[in-house]
Amino acid sequence: MKTLQIGLGWLPEQAGGLNRFFYDSIRYLPAAGVEMRGLVAGSADVEQSSGGQVQIFAHQESSLWERCWRLRQAVRRILAEQKYALVVSHFALYAFPVLDQLSKQPLVVHFHGSWALEDSAQRGKTPAVWLKWALEQITYRQAASFIVLSQPSCNILHRNYQIPLERIHIVPGGVDTERFDTALTLAQAREKLGWPQDRPIILAVSRLMRRKGLENLIQALNQVRNAYPDVLLLIAGKGPLESALKTQIEELGLTDHARLLGVVHDPQLSWAYRAAEFLVVPSVALEGFGLITVESLAAGTPVLGTPVGGIPEILQPFSEELVMAGSSVEHLTQGILEALSGQRKLPSSHDCQTYVREHYAWPVVARQLKSVYQAVLDAKTL
Repeated sequence: MKTLQIGLGWLPEQAGGLNRFFYDSIRYLPAAGVEMRGLVAGSADVEQSSGGQVQIFAHQESSLWERCWRLRQAVRRILAEQKYALVVSHFALYAFPVLDQLSKQPLVVHFHGSWALEDSAQRGKTPAVWLKWALEQITYRQAASFIVLSQPSCNILHRNYQIPLERIHIVPGGVDTERFDTALTLAQAREKLGWPQDRPIILAVSRLMRRKGLENLIQALNQVRNAYPDVLLLIAGKGPLESALKTQIEELGLTDHARLLGVVHDPQLSWAYRAAEFLVVPSVALEGFGLITVESLAAGTPVLGTPVGGIPEILQPFSEELVMAGSSVEHLTQGILEALSGQRKLPSSHDCQTYVREHYAWPVVARQLKSVYQAVLDAKTL
């Protein structure tokens, strides 16, 4: 089964859950019987680092119009050179310019989240949000099938874009378990990172944007430190809220208790998960899956998450103790205090890793993805 897969960017050049999913798809789907050729916006190093499987159609810093034009040229050339059973899109913006070229190949869309709704949550309703929604609508009308990461993502696709439920398939995100199983103890991971050994450390890994609930987490930390004066919150990630979060930390007098780490790359990210008492995912909206949740569990570190989006789908079957009652400051404060005190029982490192290997390891997920691709091809031949 030969597929042409159009992504967004390439790790480690561009961080993010979508790029992580695409990167790991390229690595694991061939072993499940899915041949892949990838296209992304990136640097000249992409082809070499991917072993030739992925090519760039434009530099990621190129203008939008140049990227779209060069993508059209690349797809036309590739489809003329070789036959592909499917074209697979991971980002609506990069599927839209080539829709007219896909008359012979079914289009499968990996819906990683609503581009328009996410922009609306960050900036409010603007003409740009309406344009993104219209672009998504046009793209999705041509898709034969959709793959989503969770039931909430399925609901958004069905409700907001009027996609029939029979065309939507839920396949969870995968994780490279070997990458995150560092075989380090908490103390050893902290030593590698230069983190203090004598403080309870809470980790958050997130793009710094409003729907992620980081403002609530910092406000909750202001209350947690009254009971645990040596508590330390470390936040990994970049984003538009960086300046506002720094100001909030300073105004609350939390400079000794909260730090923004910026983007943390491999292997430090694996060590960071392992070095924390637990990860907190404080999202307040539009959390389609939350790949960081399974990454942390794969490192052997439990996760406290809000009951938002796909987070409960991951955590509740494993341990209901890991899902907090809500996403408010009060709920976060209560959850963190109970976890630090032991009142909220967190699973062991071994149990976290076993759970992920059985349900979210990439070989397991790759087989599920192949079955969806195959169903699309089977339907085409009927």
